[in-house]
Amino acid sequence: MTPPEEAAAGTAPARTALAGNPSDGYGGAVLALTLDQLGARAVATRSATARISPASSLIDATLHRFARELEPAAASTAIEWRTSIPERVGLGGSSAIVIAVARALCKLYAVELAPARLAALALTVEREDLGIPGGRQDQLSQAHGGLTLMDFGVDPDGRVERLEPALLPPLVVAWHTDFAEHSGIVHAGLRSSYDRGAMVALAELARSAAAALEAGDHEAFARCVDRSFDARAQMLELDPQHTAMIERARSCDACANYTGSGGAIVAACRDETHRDAVLVELQQLGCGVLAAG
Repeated sequence: MTPPEEAAAGTAPARTALAGNPSDGYGGAVLALTLDQLGARAVATRSATARISPASSLIDATLHRFARELEPAAASTAIEWRTSIPERVGLGGSSAIVIAVARALCKLYAVELAPARLAALALTVEREDLGIPGGRQDQLSQAHGGLTLMDFGVDPDGRVERLEPALLPPLVVAWHTDFAEHSGIVHAGLRSSYDRGAMVALAELARSAAAALEAGDHEAFARCVDRSFDARAQMLELDPQHTAMIERARSCDACANYTGSGGAIVAACRDETHRDAVLVELQQLGCGVLAAG
């Protein structure tokens, strides 16, 4: 008989929406990519009492939810964690922490969760236990990993189609931590300006972006990225600091969209040389940057 593990680690990556966001909270669809260069990591250790270092309401809620639904012993687990995902810029930082902890707990207590169930657990922790507003793309994207088309119009829980990340053109992800904003502010504004027609159009952009990638049509994909941002701009009054990143990327002839709620963008580039030029321009704006795709 194999003795139970005394400690186990779990990880989860950041994610960037590419097209269709923010329709995921309104029965739409989103094409998204996880970013392995940024992520959260948690180590769970069997303990007489619960200890979380550093203290985190996200992790406390995850422990309690996991203990109630899956393994009572999890309530007294010690958790150490860290993350390299910039906070409050729309890169899925909070859901990455929850999923990393849940994965560590699953390994420690020999609990098996399929990606859809893991995503549902994380969603419940954030939305129900902590009241954090948001859509549904983060948890599904990070639970499945890679490049995913998530369709909430076909299935309210999200039908997930996996695509090969190699289909993507070169991408730049850029963020500015000085421009961080709580996602709840953004999603509250979305609810007040909800336009079903706009959300349907956004969902179709996500589906069209995925189809373009599968057809090898990078120009059509890039147009879907651009039009997703333009649709958002018609629905909401956007922070000029956030749109400055979009404008800088577009001034380099790249197509660009928000990665999530704001504070970070993704730019689709023609080739590696073009990507290098876009990276430099966004760095000059004071952004943190990484190459993806």
